[in-house]
Amino acid sequence: MAVGGLDPGGGAGVLADIRAFERAGAFGCAAVAVSTIQSVSGLRSVRVEPARHLVAQITEVLEHQHVGAIKIGALGSVENVRALSRELRRHRNIAIVVDTPILPTRGRARLIEPRALPDVVDRLLPLATLVTVNVDEAYTLLGRRVRSSGDARDAACALASGGARAVLVKGGHLRGPLATDILAVDGDVVELHAPRLTGATVHGTGCTFASLVAGRLACGAGGVPDHNGLLAAVRWAKRVHHAALAQAVQVGHGMRVMTFRPHAGLTVSRGAK
Repeated sequence: MAVGGLDPGGGAGVLADIRAFERAGAFGCAAVAVSTIQSVSGLRSVRVEPARHLVAQITEVLEHQHVGAIKIGALGSVENVRALSRELRRHRNIAIVVDTPILPTRGRARLIEPRALPDVVDRLLPLATLVTVNVDEAYTLLGRRVRSSGDARDAACALASGGARAVLVKGGHLRGPLATDILAVDGDVVELHAPRLTGATVHGTGCTFASLVAGRLACGAGGVPDHNGLLAAVRWAKRVHHAALAQAVQVGHGMRVMTFRPHAGLTVSRGAK
């Protein structure tokens, strides 16, 4: 299950989540926390769904369908963060992957209000099997800059100390020939490397990566994974995500998007960032 934003352009949010779930071999469903006006040209505006409506969507699915993992994206409001956290505490046997979108790649509308961030850190992240953040999100949540792999290691460990099972700080915004992600998991720190890709901006990369992990976990042994199962899911997602980035496609006038199947009429962008 994806819990997050509806991007009518399809490049990010729950529509991108569903595609990633399918690539992992899982059937995807979704609960919408925010509705947006956006496309590959950027985010225009955000409308937050009421917390009671969000919870009703989630509980309906959890009562009648077999959910192996939950991926959480844009939540919009402090009320949604608090209501979702209360609901997730009732389902601790389900793997939870928390992505932390705060600001869009393009556009000025926020995907979560600033006053909700302390609740994200204190209420939501401690429930996570895995938290994924880029360097800008790590700075927003921790108040410290991430300029190197060493900084990313410190940030991952600091966020994990709050209770999350594992934290991945993504290195796509850092410099160097390798895009190195830092994973703090069960007290260990693992570096995940891939050749850095250059080119046009790609939309929905964070949503897609987190959902690849969640989809892989949902297709695993069931329940919260052990150390090796979680590490294997992250490594698999890194490989698939990198390949999809290298084959990002143009669907309009703006950012490229990630897809996992060839489509007639789409322009393939080799070496997209």
